[in-house]
Amino acid sequence: MKNDEITSVILVGVGGQGILLASEVMATAASLAGYEVKTNEVHGMAQRGGSVIAQIRYGRKVFSPLVAEGTARVIGALEQVEGLRYHPYLAEGGFAVVSQQAIIPVTVSTGQSKYPQDLEPRLREVYPRLAWVDVQQAAEDIGNPKVANLVILGAMSTDLDLPSAVWEQAITQCVKPEFLDSNLMAFVIGRSLV
Repeated sequence: MKNDEITSVILVGVGGQGILLASEVMATAASLAGYEVKTNEVHGMAQRGGSVIAQIRYGRKVFSPLVAEGTARVIGALEQVEGLRYHPYLAEGGFAVVSQQAIIPVTVSTGQSKYPQDLEPRLREVYPRLAWVDVQQAAEDIGNPKVANLVILGAMSTDLDLPSAVWEQAITQCVKPEFLDSNLMAFVIGRSLV
């Protein structure tokens, strides 16, 4: 990384998917690697399953936590529609990891709107470098569906310039001891999916 280069990363999903923990792990990893880090989270109606976006920026000197459209090096989406919604943020040549999981919002379940059926081709069209992964199945295979956020973070980490040792250290610092093993395993499995 050049002295003035800043890496911008976006994590998106819906409330309850662990976006904020994943962003905390990423920010901690970047900090442990010696970078200045700024983060910003927008929760919307997060507690009701609404959209959540976390923005993480790291570099030698970072002045703002906000990621401008077209500048994110990596986007990780824990839900398909959220992945499509935030595609304008990805920089040209950037990398996107999108979960195959669909979370049906209340407006769809009550018949007020329709959930798109053609998401994979649409995502492939807007993300030339797309990892379309079944993070929920990977998390369930571990025995803890709540670690899907660390699966996606592991997959995203393959395109970031942070040493593998800082990721493990960051997960250890951010995750409660009783959940540490499953979260570390989720991260490693995520790395293997791309």
